[in-house]
Amino acid sequence: TMEKSYISLFLLLVALSCALAKDVGKKDTKETAAKPKLPQTLSRGWGDQLIWTQTYEEALFRARHSNKPIMIIHHLEDCPHSQALKKVFAEHKDIQKLAEKFILLNLVYETTDKNLSPDGQYVPRILFIDPSLTVRADITGRYSNRLYAYEPSDISLLYSNMQKALKLLKTEL
Repeated sequence: TMEKSYISLFLLLVALSCALAKDVGKKDTKETAAKPKLPQTLSRGWGDQLIWTQTYEEALFRARHSNKPIMIIHHLEDCPHSQALKKVFAEHKDIQKLAEKFILLNLVYETTDKNLSPDGQYVPRILFIDPSLTVRADITGRYSNRLYAYEPSDISLLYSNMQKALKLLKTEL
């Protein structure tokens, strides 16, 4: 009857608005962790809401055209150090926010560009490249034997290095 269809329409609207409100609401609830996100192909868990490039070549192209620096993360899926850094990186709200100002690339393989392994092909290592396509070999972590390595405990150093990569940009270009 008429009344029944009104009730079902009302329930449909309630269900719909709840579903919509859920998407708008807090991003960091446990509930969203369980819900499948966009395919994680390019982020590989480093920040699913960030825009990641697929290849080094694409990153270089986008850096040149957007005037943004590149942040390249070399890592391996089965490396416990990479996994630990990834977890801290992905959960660090300030880093995730700042990362939006970069062309982002995370790689589980090495490129042929020797400039991306100035002191070896270890993982995890993070390098910055400015829009003039110069590798910022001067932006380093705290380890003298692996200049571009970061541990989870170095996350604030990584954050300040990201700020440094952006600051240099303003002064040099």
